[in-house]
Parts: sequence; C-alpha cells; structure tokens
Amino acid sequence: MNEEIEQLGQAFREEAGEMLSDLEQTLLEWETRLEDPELVNRVFRVMHTLKGTSAMLGYQQIADFTHAAESVLDLVRSGRLRAGRELVGVTLEARDLIGALLNGEGDDGSQAEQVGRLQAAFARIAAGGVEPAGAAPPPQEPEPPPPPADALQVPVGEEPADPEERQILFTYRIRFKPGPELIRRGVDLIELLQELRGLGQARCVVHQDRIPPLEELDPERCYLYWDVFLTTQRARHEVRDVFIFVESDSELNIQLIDIEPSSAHQSAGPRLGEILVERGDLAPELLARTLDQQQGRSTSEEAAASPGSGAPAERPQRLGDLLIGSKSVEAGRVRAALTEQEHLRNVRARREPADGASSIRVPSQRLDALVDLVGELVTVQAHLSQTAGSQASPELSALAEEVERLTAELRDSAMTIRMVPIGTLFSRFNRLVRDLSQELEREVDMVISGTQTELDKTVIERLNDPLVHLVRNSLDHGIEPPAVRRAAGKPAQGRLEIGAEHSGASVVIRICDDGAGIDPERVRAKAVDRGLIAADAPLSRQEALELIFLPGFSTAGKVTGISGRGVGLDVVKRNIDSLRGSITVNSEPGQGTEILIRLPLTLAIIDGLLVAAGNQRFIVPLTMVEECVVLGPTDRASAGGRQTVTVRQQMVPYVSLRERFAIRGRRPPVEQVVIGTLGGQRFGLVVDRVVGNYQTVIKALGKVFQKVTDISGATILGDGNVALIVDMGRIYQGAHQG
Repeated sequence: MNEEIEQLGQAFREEAGEMLSDLEQTLLEWETRLEDPELVNRVFRVMHTLKGTSAMLGYQQIADFTHAAESVLDLVRSGRLRAGRELVGVTLEARDLIGALLNGEGDDGSQAEQVGRLQAAFARIAAGGVEPAGAAPPPQEPEPPPPPADALQVPVGEEPADPEERQILFTYRIRFKPGPELIRRGVDLIELLQELRGLGQARCVVHQDRIPPLEELDPERCYLYWDVFLTTQRARHEVRDVFIFVESDSELNIQLIDIEPSSAHQSAGPRLGEILVERGDLAPELLARTLDQQQGRSTSEEAAASPGSGAPAERPQRLGDLLIGSKSVEAGRVRAALTEQEHLRNVRARREPADGASSIRVPSQRLDALVDLVGELVTVQAHLSQTAGSQASPELSALAEEVERLTAELRDSAMTIRMVPIGTLFSRFNRLVRDLSQELEREVDMVISGTQTELDKTVIERLNDPLVHLVRNSLDHGIEPPAVRRAAGKPAQGRLEIGAEHSGASVVIRICDDGAGIDPERVRAKAVDRGLIAADAPLSRQEALELIFLPGFSTAGKVTGISGRGVGLDVVKRNIDSLRGSITVNSEPGQGTEILIRLPLTLAIIDGLLVAAGNQRFIVPLTMVEECVVLGPTDRASAGGRQTVTVRQQMVPYVSLRERFAIRGRRPPVEQVVIGTLGGQRFGLVVDRVVGNYQTVIKALGKVFQKVTDISGATILGDGNVALIVDMGRIYQGAHQG
C-alpha cells in the first residue's frame, strides 16, 4: 500500500506542476482583467483541487494556506469582496510556495514562517471584504452542482480545449453500514446516497445478508448496507462530509483505489480475487486454495475434452461461482466486487480515445538512454555502409542501404520524441516581466509568438538562463521609464516581443524591444575606456555593437540588483556558443534593439560535412554551411597574399584548417573553401577536400580538453577513427580578434 501511495503522490506532483504553471498564467491574466469572473473561477478551481488532494496525500502545509486562499477567492466569486492587485500578488506568492513545498525546497522553519505569513495576508484581505454591521449580505446564488464525471474526464493523449479545465479524478470504494437506529431517528438514507451520487459517477451495491427472518424483522431498524464506487474530482474529506451527521452511529470506510492521470493504473483492471482480499472479504490463503482448485478443475476438463476422448469441452468454472459454492464469500460481496471491477474498467476505458491513440509520461532519463542507443546504432550503420562500399557484393550493399534507411527513420523518431514546444519556456517570462516592470517602474506590454516551435528538451533546459539575462537587460537598459518615453514622443508603455520560428534545420529566437537602443559609438568608447580594445582599432558599426558580448563590458551608469556589474551578456554568448548556436544584435539609437539567436534543433545527432586536412578528418555542422567553392593557385595569386577568396564579386575571408591546427604535410594545389555566415559576415574554412555529408553522433570532450576553443566535440567514424567537430564560430572569432 505504501508503494501505491508513493505512486499516487508522484502522479500528483507531476500533475500539480502543470497546474501551477497554468495557475501562474491565469493569475497574470487576471491581474489585467480583475473583473473577469471566469478567471476568478479558474483560480478557485485550481486552489480547491490542490487543497483537497494535498490534504489527502499528506501535504498538510499546502492544504492549510490553500484553504485560506480558497476562502478569499470564494468571497470574490460571491461578490462580497472586490479583487485587487494585492490579492493577485499574494496568490502568486502562494503558488511559488506550493511549488517549493512539492519539490522539498527550503527548511521546515522558513516554510512554516512563509505559510503563516500567507495565511495572515489572506485573512487581512478577507477582512477588507466583510460587510458593515447591520448590512444585509448580497443575495448569493447557490453554487451549481459539479458536472457529471464523464464531462470532467480527458482521454489520455488529448488535451482539453482550456488547460484550466484539467482536473484530477479519484475513484473511491465506500462501505457504508448505517447504524440500526438511523431510520427510527428519521434519517433518509436514500437521500444521503443520492447526495453521494451527485459528487460524480457512482455505482451502488446493496447487501442484504444482515436481514433477519421475517418473524424477527423490525421495520424501524436498518439492516441493509452498501458498497459505493465513486469517481469524482472531490477529495476524501469532501466525500466524508456527506456522512457528517450519521458517521458517529455508522460504520464508514472510504478507500482511494484509483487516481487519474496515473501511469500506475493503466492496466485493464484489478482481478476479482485481489478486490475481495483488499476489502477484507476473503483471506489470501483461502483465495490461493480456491485458485488451485479452479486450475485443477480446468486441467482435468481439458484432459477429458482432448482429441479422441469424445467428451465435449466444458467451460471452466468462474472464481466467483467457486467462492459462493464453497461458502467462502457471501454472494452479495462477490457481486459488489464484480461491480467495482466493472466500474474501474469503464472509467479507465473512457480515458483511452476510440482510435486507441494514447500518451504516457516517460522519465527524461529513458529518452536520453534511447538517444544514446540510437547514436551507437548510427555509428554501426556508418561502419556497415563503409564496409559494403569496399566489397563487390550487391546483396551486402542492398542490406546496408536498407539499414541506413531504417536507422535514419529511427533517428528522426527518437529526435521527435525529445522535442518540446518552446512555449513552455516563453511562458515563464510573463511572471519575470511583471515583477521586473513593477520593480523598475516601467510599463511593458510583452508579446509572445511562435510558442509551438519545437526544440530539443536539452536545448530548452540550457536556454533558460541566457534568455532571462536578455529579457532583464531589455527592461533595465532598453525600455525607458514612462516619463522619458513621453518626452521622446513614444507611448508610455513599452513593447517587448519574444518569438521563435523554424529556419531550415535551426530555430531562430527573436527578442526585440522599442526602447532606447544601443549607440555603437558609446559602446566603442566604453570598450576603449575599459581597455577591451585599442583606441585606433578599425571597427564597423556591426562590429562595435558586438562588443557588448565581451567579458567585463557594461554601459550601466551604476550597479543595481539587476545589472551593471559587467557580467551577463558574455555569459549569454558563451552559453549560446556551447549550444553550437550564434547570437547577433541589431539596434538603432532611440528606436530599439533586436537580438537574434540561431540554434540547432538538437544537440545529440546532427548532419555534418566531413572534410579532410592532411591525414586528419573533421566535421563541420551542416547548418553552418552555405556552399563550397574551389580555391586554386590563381585565386591565391589574385588575393595578393591576403586570406580572401572572391565569390560572385564578394570578398570572403577564410582561415586554413592546416594552419589553424598546425597540420604537417604538403598542401594540395587545389583546395576547397567551406563558406558560412557568422555575425552577418561570410566566412570560410579552407580544407584539402570535402569528403561528403555525414550523419554525426556528437561525443562530448573530456575535462582534459575543456580549454580547447576551436573544437566543440568529436564523433566516431565508420572505420572506428575519431573526427573532431570544428566550432566554426570560435574559429571565426579567433581569426577576427587576431
């Protein structure tokens, strides 16, 4: 039972995490539309569900202050309290504390202090809504009954139209044995059972084994008792409240037997014997003997009906019939167990869509292991293809081609499983912008787009900190205070846009504001003043803007809790580089700033261009490659000793991999240049020859190679040799700075 409770707790924590994310967005929306009753109802429903489930699963601290929040929200719903920004702010704090408690963050003392502070804050807000003495309370409409359970269930694999409508459904087994004197006291038991059915979907089974012979029957005494199987969104204590006036004179047992959603309960349903044992209606050893008896009969009947015996096959006797026939269990209790079994099967069947489509929760570690195995398979497939190419065997070549096709499909499927909508990351910035705009006294309208654009989950996890830096900088350095904006002829409210879109095999993230912009001359002067560049360094306008990514650079006039220490944008660039991405900045003084981040879709397996320099082979990520051109003796002569090549009347600088990595040997008379665009500038790598496209499984370099700047990883080729993955951006940056 402890293991089952832990599984239910894990399911609740996962579901609560999603509910808290939805709650934050609802609260931020409610803050802008305080009079919207639907938003109040959505917040109330989440708090109500969290309160009940937390109390049932032992999170008493959460239940305590969510009850206080629920009480205040109920006052708002009924019109007895006017909602204000203070209530939204306190509820947001409550949301943060719930997340911390669920994740086990902080110590017990600090958590208890926060719980007490929030309870006091909710009580203070509630006191402001009390009507003055003698005033008649406003008419209150009765709360509508909860919808039937069928309307609340969401089939696995389908999302409800409104995320806030998602609810956790519980299935309870209730055994209710009324005291014999309840009927004499005037209690209407049928009405009580009807009230129970009003909580959700219920199946009732009546037991009659306590009814005495007719001559001993007292018509004013209660002899019946019931088993009720209830599926509802209500917590256990709410179900128990139905029996509040009769529980002291009755026997009442309420057991949680199923929770949805939960990966622990996706089987067809419990077996009859298991239900009877769990309810205490059948001893385990008696069940084992009956099952042995059933198996023995089945075996003997099969032998009697074997070919040549001439005897017809008989249907094996069912377990329930055996238990009743041996008087091991009373017939009514077997009937109740069968009803429970059918009820659970029906409930679980409704969770599955008609076409059989479903979704399940899978720990991310399992996905990582799957991708690792796919990566090993890709390496083996490359070896097989190379071996087949060296053999004059049509059969082997055909087999290698088929394995290559299947491996590519498997790779794409594994990568797709790891893809996550970037909206899960963008949604966190609503709260960040709200809090920062209040702290900095800014008015900001944030617009988010491209939330369905998908990225590898690992990329999204590592992208959070860089984007937080950029958003904070936009509010602190970019968008001006309302008075300054009005003086400049701008609207008092600034605009911050965050969006994402696919671009080939990459994703481009755009962060744009309409603030003060960046003055490249001021940036240049600041860099010279800090000794980051020489005073006479020749820089283009774009190159001057890129100086903001240098370590230690800052244009802030004073150090604040948000910025000004010269730490931030260099970390952003370093993190983006570690993701094999690129970052560029465009800005006009007085008009605003735009930052573009280009990232690969995944970090595990990429398409690369295999090149050779001397006896060494390298991989250039294909997303960085635009084209390849020939570099011959005449091209070198026309460049006059400069490392540039003319491509369609445009001068493109390049770096030789031979020279960069000090590779010995004679360079071939005709080389090739791999050209890409970095920082808005075209740039080339000169190699001896281009071998061709290569599906690359990325292997991280060890700690010994942490300081190697021009290499981002390695891969194993089909022949077992290692090829280094060149970091084209770092090579360009090093050559440019040199």
